Amino acid sequence: MKGLSHLSDSGEAKMVDVSSKEPTRRKAVASGRIVLSPEAMQALESGRGPKGEVLSVARVGAISAVKRTWNTIPLCHPLRIGGIDVDFQHLSDGISVTCSVTGYETTGFEMEALCGVTAALLIVYDMTKAISRGSVIRDVRLMEKSGGRSGHYIRGE
Repeated sequence: MKGLSHLSDSGEAKMVDVSSKEPTRRKAVASGRIVLSPEAMQALESGRGPKGEVLSVARVGAISAVKRTWNTIPLCHPLRIGGIDVDFQHLSDGISVTCSVTGYETTGFEMEALCGVTAALLIVYDMTKAISRGSVIRDVRLMEKSGGRSGHYIRGE
């Protein structure tokens, strides 16, 4: 059945064999956001949160999560990451995170970008929860991917 490449003939989960595929330049971009209380937002922006400066820790945590995606998601391959960019945008009610992952590989970086965004958002939550436990993580999604057999994808197109 098309689209079920992670299932064996008997229906069991398996890791797809990508060893015969040619590497191509690939990129994946994911984004998400966290809605924060005004008090948590103020602490984040001032750099004086209960656990210190939030966004630099979230950036390093996102990078670490990208590099370890294969340890978190059982059917992901360990990949050679070429580059990771993590960007934050201050919103009126929180922070948005974008994570871009690039490299030259036989399979894509979608899960790595999604893991990076999710880790960054969880770190923001963790570092501001003493101020407000009501923060909401939302809209985690793949925005773009390029390279490989399935071609270029841009969310909304």
